[in-house]
Parts: sequence; structure tokens; C-alpha cells
Amino acid sequence: MTDRSAVNILVLDDESFMLKLLGRILLNLGFTSVIFCDNGRSALEQITDASGRPNLILLDLNMPEMDGIEFVRHLVDRHYSGSLILISGEDERMLQTAEKLVRAHKIPILGYLHKPVKPDALSAMLEKWTPPPAEAIGVAKKVYSSDELRAAIDNGELINYYQPKVAVATGELIGVETLARWRHPVDGLIFPDQFISIAEASGLIDKLTRVVFMGAMTQVKAWEEAHLPLRIAVNVSMDNLASLDFLNFVAEITTKLGVAAHNVVLEVTETRLMQDTRAPLEILTRLRLKRFRLSIDDFGTGHSSLAQLRDIPFDELKIDQGFVHGAWKDETLRAMYDASLSLARQLEMEVVAEGVEDRNDWDLLRRTGCDLAQGTFMSRPMLAADLPGWIEKWRERVRKESLTAGDSK
Repeated sequence: MTDRSAVNILVLDDESFMLKLLGRILLNLGFTSVIFCDNGRSALEQITDASGRPNLILLDLNMPEMDGIEFVRHLVDRHYSGSLILISGEDERMLQTAEKLVRAHKIPILGYLHKPVKPDALSAMLEKWTPPPAEAIGVAKKVYSSDELRAAIDNGELINYYQPKVAVATGELIGVETLARWRHPVDGLIFPDQFISIAEASGLIDKLTRVVFMGAMTQVKAWEEAHLPLRIAVNVSMDNLASLDFLNFVAEITTKLGVAAHNVVLEVTETRLMQDTRAPLEILTRLRLKRFRLSIDDFGTGHSSLAQLRDIPFDELKIDQGFVHGAWKDETLRAMYDASLSLARQLEMEVVAEGVEDRNDWDLLRRTGCDLAQGTFMSRPMLAADLPGWIEKWRERVRKESLTAGDSK
């Protein structure tokens, strides 16, 4: 952390005892520029004053008149660019929900602490704080037009990255998920969150998916010829499944390239509810009859729900990363993870856990018998050329770190 005396901190709590306690802790930790407020309105006046605007706010949730949740909304209205720490006597689930809300508002949050606050816990959380880079403050992501995206597709600017899926029991590489990236000639590498919604809204999603699918099939065939047989997954929007032409396209390309249908996984994402499900149901059922594998992506979020599992013959269930990372220590996440895993088992589906970010996540999958893992603990998405080198390093890690030996702790 930078010079502590230069960090402006605002403490908002309606209890005078808590204000005194937090003030003493902060002073002992070297933070001397601290403002104390016992209500939201006076705190907002400090936010409005540019000269004394705090870098960091310690915020109580349950206060009379203006509670902490309402206060956060006012911070958004005032374009607050600092960070938050939630401090409350509320239960764990309430604090988790509040933290998610703050993150949804795009306000940096260091975490939350239960009352009474322990000096060591607050000190450790404050150590996470870093001043935001000047260029990042108030700068929104660039918005691209449908014409720019159409030109990018036509000019071959979309490229495929691949993220490994590995068997938890053996550590063996089973397959990869194809992830589209836009290699912009000026702005560099652009991620899907900046162009997929544009493609869906402007009717370009079918064109985009076909380019991604063609590239993926060409690549998996090249890997097969290099004696690296893999399953390859491609994301398919429900919008792709509105026309029978997509079924014919998938079948024709795989037949032409000699790619076996059972090595192709179509990961179905439903970002918006379909009004007419007849065409998607027909296409997915016929793809399944042709032995293509179907996966329900981001299970438990959006419209990826029990109704889809009931109606569509999926082979694979992907547990959303929001229910996987940290489930080993979070009872709520663990309940969601266990329920998803159990449901898939009863339906005789293979299970992929997304969002595996550390050894604790990995060990949870091993203890619970999850089939496949995907996430940064194994690898971030990579270019096809980098996969063989990663395989060698991963195999070495599996051996050195005993990732599959014996019972995990």
C-alpha cells in the first residue's frame, strides 16, 4: 500500500461506539486522514466535496433513514471512483448479497467484515487496497457498431482461442472450449462481452457463430492429424437455432472435414427467453440423434434452467463459475454446487465445473467426484499453437503437485 497517511478514508456508521473503535484501529494502523459520519446524508456531502473525496469508505449496512444499500446507489449517481469495505452485524448471506450488489454497480469492493471488527482482519483487508490508475477512472469500454462488427467478420478479424477441459480424476486433457476474440487493427484484442450482444441484437450472431465453428472444426481436425484427438466445444446461442439451416451447416461442415460428431460439443447458452421453442427443440434433438454432444452452459443463471433440462436431451451440464470458485469455503455456493452435481448425476449427464481458479477449487471437485474442470487453475484461453506446449507443462504440474494422487485434504 502507498503512504497510509495520504489515504482519505470515510467511516459511515450510526453507532458512536463503532465510530470510535474503527477510528482507534485506523489510527493505530497509520491512517490519519479519516472522516467520521453517523448518517448517509452527511457522508454524501463529503463525497460531493471534490477536495476531500475519500479513496475508501468503511460502510455499515443497517442504519436508520438511509441504509447502506441506498447509500451505495447514491454513490453510483455521484460516479464515486473509490473503494468500499462493508462492515455489519448482518448475517453472512446478507453480506454476500450486498457485496454482489456493490460489484454489480461496478464499485471496487475489498470485501466485508463482521462486527465487532478485529484489528488484524481490517488491516489485512486494507492491505488489498491500491489506488486506481488515473487512466482507468471514469473510462468506459468502447462501444462498437453492428457495421464495425460485420466488417470484422468479413475481414477475418475474429480468431479462436481455446481453453482446456481436463478430467479431474486423471488430470488428462479431454477437450477444449472455443472462445471467440476480435483482433481489432487499432484497439487490440476485444473480448466477447463487447461484441456478442451486438451480434445478437443486429442479427449477426448466426454469421459470427458459423465463422467460429468453421475455424474450430478445421483446428480439431488438424490436432487429430497431429495425433492429438480432442473433443471441441463451440458456444451456440438459441438465436442460432431459430433456423433449420444451422443444423444443415453443422452436419455438412463436420462431414466435409471428417470430424466425428461425438467429438463436437455444442454449448447452448440462452441469454434471452425464446418465444417460439419449436425450431430449437427440433434442431437440438436432431443434432443429438446425429450423435453431436449437447451441453447446457452456465447452468443456474439466466434462462439456463430446469425447464431446459426437462425439454432438451443434454449430455453435459456446466456448473456456472459463480457456483464453483470459493464453494469449498462458502456454504451457500457449496449448496448450489452440490445440488447441480447431484441433479446431473441423477440425469446421467457428464459434469463440467467452470471457474476453477485455485488448488482449493480443484480439491473440492476431486472430493465430490466432478468429471471435468475448466478454469485459470489449469489455463487461461490460448491460441491453438500454444496448446502442445501447455500440455507438457500441465502434465508436469499434475505429477509435481500430486493433483490426482491420493485423497485431497
